[in-house]
Amino acid sequence: MNEKQDLYTVLNVPKNCDQAEVKKAFRKLAVKFHPDKNPGNQEAEQRFKEVQQAYDVLSDPQKRSAYDQFGHAALNGGMGGGFSGQSFDMGDLFGEIFGDSPFKDFFGGSGGGGKSGSRPRRGADIQYQLDLKFEDAIFGTKTEISVPRAEECNKCGTRGAVDHDDIVTCPVCHGKGQIQRVQGVFSLSTTCHQCTGRGKVIKKPCPDCRGQGFVKRSSKLSVSVPAGVDDGVRIKLRREGEPGRNGGPHGDLYLLLRVQEHEFFERDGIHIILRQKISFTQAALGCSMKIPTLNGSVKLSVPEATQSGQIFRIRGEGVPDVHGGGRKGDQMVEIIVETPKNLDSKQKELLKELADLRGEELVEADFLDRMTEKVKDFFG
Repeated sequence: MNEKQDLYTVLNVPKNCDQAEVKKAFRKLAVKFHPDKNPGNQEAEQRFKEVQQAYDVLSDPQKRSAYDQFGHAALNGGMGGGFSGQSFDMGDLFGEIFGDSPFKDFFGGSGGGGKSGSRPRRGADIQYQLDLKFEDAIFGTKTEISVPRAEECNKCGTRGAVDHDDIVTCPVCHGKGQIQRVQGVFSLSTTCHQCTGRGKVIKKPCPDCRGQGFVKRSSKLSVSVPAGVDDGVRIKLRREGEPGRNGGPHGDLYLLLRVQEHEFFERDGIHIILRQKISFTQAALGCSMKIPTLNGSVKLSVPEATQSGQIFRIRGEGVPDVHGGGRKGDQMVEIIVETPKNLDSKQKELLKELADLRGEELVEADFLDRMTEKVKDFFG
């Protein structure tokens, strides 16, 4: 570091900052320029040393007071070799900055008070897709599913070894679960690669689980699906996921619901939609017909002069509200008026007679006149 470089500038803090600000700035810069995060970067390594040295002075009230009065002259020839010996556990440092992040696991840390590999760990969550018929989603159902998940090994009981004598102290970390080394003012801890933090290794793994303590099995579960669920809904089953490690709790099982389409019903929230085709004559004169619903058939009266696209509501024939309260949706019947096809001559004559009676011209006279004039003009 340049001997004349201001220590407050190195840490990027004002001169009137308190100790908490000094500590916070140091931690931020230490993370940014640490050699483990910048392998082979000489500039980052130099900045890391400067940050260490600046912090060593500004974090000590006596050294800081002397530096504020006399500058670098108070440091007796600089800070090239003498440090106060303050040490920080990188697990604590990264843990405070990142929380429960991979950095904290990598650098170990004193916060857990023990071997990271032997701490209770929650099991992983599982997602399972459950296919439902349209009616089962509406009315609810009970079903049995088979979920592949890890289960306790029957042979070794999660030990990973058949006999207790086959579990010995790790020869690499000597049972500590971590390997420590000192770099500058830092005490770095990494999880032991041999025992993955457990402090123990297995000489003779269990043949059934191959030393894992768990085996993959298909577990049968009885599942109750509430009435009114919809496609894409996730149902959480607590503690039905993967088992925890070292006494940790099970994870959760999430059921992802996939609802099949119906042949003619559609769903819109808590309402059911039915598109009902009727003939031109039925729409014009009105009619009465039976309409299918999810609970059977009901009678619907279609008044005369009904137009295509007109909607009729049948109350209470929709979907139960999944949130309860006894609320239920309606069924919406959209009328689709079909134009008759393949008319015979008699039917055509009757329609023409109807058109004459209503004063409807099938081809407007003024339109024909205009077309005739245009044709004459075109051919001269």
